[in-house]
Amino acid sequence: MPTAIAVTSADLVLPPTDPQTPPAAVLPGPDTRPLDAALADVRQLLDLHGHLIVVCPTAAPPATAGRLHAVRSLLESDRIAIVRTELPPLGAAVLVRQLRQLSACDFSPGVLASAARLLTHYVYAGAVLGSVAKLDHVPVGLGSHLKGWLPGAHFAVLAGPTPQLVRIGAGTAPAGPDGRGGPDGLAGPDFATDLVLARGQLQTDWPTAALAPGWQVRAVQEAALPESSPRWWGTGRLVEFTAYLPDLPVLHQLVSSVRRETCHWCRMELIGDRCGFCAAPLPATAEATTAR
Repeated sequence: MPTAIAVTSADLVLPPTDPQTPPAAVLPGPDTRPLDAALADVRQLLDLHGHLIVVCPTAAPPATAGRLHAVRSLLESDRIAIVRTELPPLGAAVLVRQLRQLSACDFSPGVLASAARLLTHYVYAGAVLGSVAKLDHVPVGLGSHLKGWLPGAHFAVLAGPTPQLVRIGAGTAPAGPDGRGGPDGLAGPDFATDLVLARGQLQTDWPTAALAPGWQVRAVQEAALPESSPRWWGTGRLVEFTAYLPDLPVLHQLVSSVRRETCHWCRMELIGDRCGFCAAPLPATAEATTAR
């Protein structure tokens, strides 16, 4: 059985892109699931799959992360990886789906868990907002904050890989894959992507009319807006979007191309500079060898 992928809320589970994409388990927080039931849920997943990777956004309530660590401690299991991500809700859901896709491949649990950090660099997660007055997760200048109170003001915001914020309006176009664009444009990916968007209360076609053509997006899908998105972006007047690598062969090649190491602490396989299971950093000598 493939390594189990779990999430902390149901809105992080997007529909699969193909019939081979495994589902994700949902581990509710302590406010909806008692501890003994949560222990039974995780124990069953471990019995079925051997290893478990749980994706928990850093914006999740502290009690949610605390529950995960309590379960791992009480089960005394080294087969549970808790992966934190700073991506906004829709971007986190895309990352989870990519991990689900890769879990059906021949990667070890350690490589799969540490691959989450690598994949994040290729997820372009943002939103069109009606106001940035309460936006806390992306750096916003004072001028933008003041303009955020103006009626009719719309902003295109990119949370990652590189934070960006522009005010959009007539004649505004995002920067294309070559990095060129209008002065108001968002710099986009230099590789082929698909785009998924989720509509909130803001009425705008900018993601499909301007962003998708400017970034040379191949296909656009729509999804339900995650319940946590208005809180993350500071407003319900938004359209959230994420550009991502959709093809499993490309994802597989990306992860396969990175040198594999063995964690000096828990002996799990890893890629990058940190173990996905115990979070131990790669020793400096090994990291230097990897860099060469």
